[in-house]
Amino acid sequence: MTSLSGRALRLTVYIGEDDTWHHKPLYSEIVHRAHAAGLAGASVFRGIEGFGASSRIHTSRLLSLSEDLPVAVVVVDTEERVRAFLPQLDELVGEGLVTLEECEVVRYVGRAGGPGAKEPKGKKSL
Repeated sequence: MTSLSGRALRLTVYIGEDDTWHHKPLYSEIVHRAHAAGLAGASVFRGIEGFGASSRIHTSRLLSLSEDLPVAVVVVDTEERVRAFLPQLDELVGEGLVTLEECEVVRYVGRAGGPGAKEPKGKKSL
């Protein structure tokens, strides 16, 4: 299990939902590469509205459905590990925005038995 506490670096990759890498979603490729690189974790968040360098507004509103909604892939780990991962993003992200922000990890606890393990009764997730 990966352990992380204290000072960390948050990597956020802003891309479009329709962006692809070898015919699969780009956000999925970034998550799988982050996992393979041993990073502490990655999450993908789908936006409901936004615009980027093209200045074209993408929205999920019914009257103006867009299939290319904004997506943010967020990774938090030590500065060393995140910076070591950046060259992979150079290869993957042709259009988009990549940001780095210092942060502090207050709590990062995995499940005791690894993937798919159940929490003991009486314990609540945050």
